Amino acid sequence: MADPLTPSISDRICKHMNEDHAEAIVLYAKAYAGATSATAAEMVSIDAQGMNLMAQVEGAITPLRVEFDHELQDSEDAHQTLIAMVRQARTQPQ
Repeated sequence: MADPLTPSISDRICKHMNEDHAEAIVLYAKAYAGATSATAAEMVSIDAQGMNLMAQVEGAITPLRVEFDHELQDSEDAHQTLIAMVRQARTQPQ
């Protein structure tokens, strides 16, 4: 089993996603939070049930919540789930 989703693990995941996968976070905002006009987004936190984002939507910074389709068990589950979600989002029309 990988690391449980503690606040420090959440911080690590968010830092990595914000630095290396900013385009994926915008996709999450558009595909899973209904913010289809989002132009930028940042992952603020992640927990077993979902992720909290701050997105630039029509000129305003907007908090968004994306719920997962299952409760995450650990950091490896989070990693695999985030990958699957971005792959799914890329198949949807933008």
